[in-house]
Amino acid sequence: MRVLGVDPGLTRCGVGVVDVARNRTATLVAVDVIRTSKDADLEERLLAIGNGLERMLDEFRPHAVALERVFSQQNVRTVMGVAQASGVVLFLSARRGLAVGLHTPTEVKAALTGFGGADKKQLGAMVARVLRLDAVPTPADASDALALAICHAWRSGGTAAPTGAALTPAQEAWRAAERSAGRTSGDRRLGT
Repeated sequence: MRVLGVDPGLTRCGVGVVDVARNRTATLVAVDVIRTSKDADLEERLLAIGNGLERMLDEFRPHAVALERVFSQQNVRTVMGVAQASGVVLFLSARRGLAVGLHTPTEVKAALTGFGGADKKQLGAMVARVLRLDAVPTPADASDALALAICHAWRSGGTAAPTGAALTPAQEAWRAAERSAGRTSGDRRLGT
């Protein structure tokens, strides 16, 4: 399964692509950080992010996209920028019929380190270890994007149904279990 992970942001948007085998072995395919100037107009910044993401989607043809779920912060301006960048990711993914997994930072940390309260240094170290890299990818946006992609592949069991496609019986059972536990799916597809 090939997953494109996105750590959304207006100034730095981390993008990472990993291939994950059914045995959970992950391999780095590509990693980048799309940067925009704080001095540029908002629409120009979003266009630059969209163009960068389209290049990655076209070149690497992922089976699914993993995106950090926007969570509440004190800084409304930061939340708005993350939400706007996330909208670009959701739009481009939907246009290509790609499943999108929305994951909170806590879910990603728990999936990779076993502890949802892990710090950035611990998460980065696990990304390097899982991908068998000599060093942690920098900046942190790059490492976070790869962590999102790995988390998504591991949590989805290596399946990525296109938007509108039927879920497998195992995926249906997982979703039913989450509903009965009162949780919303962290592996939600657009439109569901």
